[in-house]
Amino acid sequence: MAPTAAAFLFHAPPPRKPMPSSRRTTTILCSSSSTPSLSDQLHPLSRTLLADKPTPAGAGQQQGRPTPEPTWVNPSKPRPTVLSLSRHRRRPASSHPSSAPLQPLIRDLRALPEDADVAPTLRAFFPDDGGPPSSSDALLLLNYLHPSWRKSLSLLSYLRSLPADAFAVDTIFFNVALKSLRAARRWAECERLALDMVASGVPLDNITYSTLITAARRCRQFAKAVEWFERMYSPGGGGVLPDEVTYSAVLDVYAQLRMKEEVLALFDRARGSGWKPDHVAFAVLAKMFGEAGDYDGIQFVFREMREVGIKPNIFVYNALLEALGKTGKPGLARSLFEEMTAEGVEPNARTLTAVAKIYGRARWGRDALQLWEQMRQKKIPADSILCNTLLSMCADVGLVAEAEQLFEEMKDPELSDVPKPDKWSYTAMINIYGSIKDADRALQLFAEMLAEGIEPNIMSYTIVIQCLGKTNRIQDAAEVLEAGLERGLKPDDRLCGCLLSVVALSSGDETELMLACLEKVNRNLVKLIRLLGDAQVGVDELKEELKAVLNAADSEVRRPYCNCLIDICQNHGFPAHRSGELFHLAQHYGLYSKLHIRKDEEWLLDLRSLSVGAAKTAFDDWMKTISERSAQGKPLPEFFNVFTGSSTHKFAQGLASAFAVHLEETAVPFRPSESQVGSFVSSRDDLVSWLQTSSSSSVAA
Repeated sequence: MAPTAAAFLFHAPPPRKPMPSSRRTTTILCSSSSTPSLSDQLHPLSRTLLADKPTPAGAGQQQGRPTPEPTWVNPSKPRPTVLSLSRHRRRPASSHPSSAPLQPLIRDLRALPEDADVAPTLRAFFPDDGGPPSSSDALLLLNYLHPSWRKSLSLLSYLRSLPADAFAVDTIFFNVALKSLRAARRWAECERLALDMVASGVPLDNITYSTLITAARRCRQFAKAVEWFERMYSPGGGGVLPDEVTYSAVLDVYAQLRMKEEVLALFDRARGSGWKPDHVAFAVLAKMFGEAGDYDGIQFVFREMREVGIKPNIFVYNALLEALGKTGKPGLARSLFEEMTAEGVEPNARTLTAVAKIYGRARWGRDALQLWEQMRQKKIPADSILCNTLLSMCADVGLVAEAEQLFEEMKDPELSDVPKPDKWSYTAMINIYGSIKDADRALQLFAEMLAEGIEPNIMSYTIVIQCLGKTNRIQDAAEVLEAGLERGLKPDDRLCGCLLSVVALSSGDETELMLACLEKVNRNLVKLIRLLGDAQVGVDELKEELKAVLNAADSEVRRPYCNCLIDICQNHGFPAHRSGELFHLAQHYGLYSKLHIRKDEEWLLDLRSLSVGAAKTAFDDWMKTISERSAQGKPLPEFFNVFTGSSTHKFAQGLASAFAVHLEETAVPFRPSESQVGSFVSSRDDLVSWLQTSSSSSVAA
């Protein structure tokens, strides 16, 4: 039998402890007068650093820490639990009254306009001489009016207007109305009704609080959800404890707020109280750990699920797959996906979206093809997100024919089970044609977008301009940008970086054309390029101008900016020292950190994040350092390694081939590694001998 994903994560069922490093446990003082507030309990839970197991006597003193005072617990008063493990009992369906006598009234109420007052209709059906409706009838009416929150509130107002001795409006009627508001995502009305309950002296039970908290979460009012949870657990909240539904909702709220310590503290305390987490709770935990990139946390989710004996459902599998994808564990994600299908759990569109993203990032073409075939055979319904993700995956792994087939199906008006292409679909296809440098097809799709009334986004413009630049169609690239500006395009830093790369690829009059385009969107970049080409400009002036440009740009594009600027210096005949000056300034600002890895026996130069021009500059600077150390008689390692990487993208323009050409031109004795593709190695003896020969030749010349 093939090992499951869980088997990859842990070898044997471990004990519950320890939790992830952020999990803490502590003892909470129990007051004999009142229940501690939630905030009082969460503070030590999320701040105090205590071991999961008791520290042996004297251990604290040995490490220089005082031994904590023992916690006193009143033995005559039980310790309060975090949550109630049972909800209100529901009456069996057989005990529900029949709605047949109320059907005429229900039809009349449904026929009323949404904002109508239902009181006149109710008074006509329940005249004064016949008495008010019974509690059962009132609940039936509220449930039937559930889809219309305005009519639910109007009915509740009518019930509250009845004499108190004739009809008692208790908590359950408010709960039904609150659920109607929650379904309609009317948070303001929800909170207003709850505050009205408090003001009127109507007690709030755990269903009331659960409905309020889940309504706030559904409306993304996370702070309000926490506020009502705190109120529920406070002494003034009526002594109501959360149930399992409330708890799962609050876990999600804390996770959405990235309050990881609070999530883990409550989870630990509740598990200690005997609570068995459900699928929702585990999905929340998996999503939270995935967002944080916490692989240890994901392992904890697997362990806890195994301990409580819960098999993942589709929602938990989706959360775990997305989490493993974000933590950079594609192999474990693939094993988990295979395990899911082996367990008979059918993937849905969200599952396939998560897996497609993982395969695309990992450049797994074969796995992507298998996923594609599974989807086609099982005829799994696809939504826009899944189709667009599949198109992006095809762009990543080079599946042009498969992408074209899917795109044509999306455009086929006779296929109703496939969503129609949107701007993201067109952008993904343009990206594919840009990867294979099919500028004509990319432009054709771009024009088709406009003809279909689909407004291109900035990514579409960036990809088309980049494709045109790579195919030396500089004039067309300028025209596309001009058309976009006329249509209200607002360029961002990435588009500016794309224009910089086109400037680096251009020549002659086309260079001035692209500089004129770039000046319309970022004048400071053009000013910096002019300064770089002026031999009279000193490095201090360049430093100030570069600093201003980088400070105004997003952090993610600063290194690409410097890469393009170095390429421009090398491709356009700027002063020879400019590339090195730019490289050193970028190093000064931390943009080219972690390029050099020095070990006792080997020095490594990692060029994977650099452009061709920047890689050449970094290598020449590295060789200069090695030459200086050799001339000074300082020790050098036995081996040298330059790593350019080997992209598995079918259409990627690898740095390795360009760097190999540079090595041939400079005759530096580096050779391709036999054990690692994209790696060039040299020995100390060969390199020192070449340096001495080069130095002698320079002196003789």
